[in-house]
Amino acid sequence: MYEVEIKVPADLDATRERLREVSAERVAARLQRDTYYDAPHREFSETDEALRIRRETPLSDGVSSAETDRDASATVTYKGPLLDDASKTRAEHETGVDDGEALAAALSGLGFEPAATVEKRREFWSYDGFTVTLDAVTGLDEYVEIEREVDEEREVDAAREAAVEALDRLGLDADDQVRTSYLGLLLAGEDD
Repeated sequence: MYEVEIKVPADLDATRERLREVSAERVAARLQRDTYYDAPHREFSETDEALRIRRETPLSDGVSSAETDRDASATVTYKGPLLDDASKTRAEHETGVDDGEALAAALSGLGFEPAATVEKRREFWSYDGFTVTLDAVTGLDEYVEIEREVDEEREVDAAREAAVEALDRLGLDADDQVRTSYLGLLLAGEDD
């Protein structure tokens, strides 16, 4: 499985309005708290890989509530190195877990250490076969991601080209793309 993704800085209010104009469908809103891990056997920052536990809570009108907190979930994700210079395409493996805290304890027992946490409010839209995500990331600016999963590497180029065209129809420019992860952006900000 390959995740073909393009991320650009954007004004979320303007993008939300444009999504409504093109009859995109708002699917969900969630608060995500991603804890990234360092491996004891290699440096993920050097190999361009990532291992994270995502804890996710549904939002109702952009606000978490006691009712939605009961619906919190957790996933574990491994992301391989970027595959090209034109997008954020990479192999990705993700699965749900019953207990994010138990998984964190297991990783710690194996020598994996938490490296950083990224928190974001995300609004998901469905548009032209893509998931368009409006992200407000704590400590960073606002971003829009457009992505589609494909099964075969030979499908990546066509999906990337379609994503560029969809961004253009939304008034966004793929040439403004940011290929650095939110984690990388936050860590780079700490170095300033």
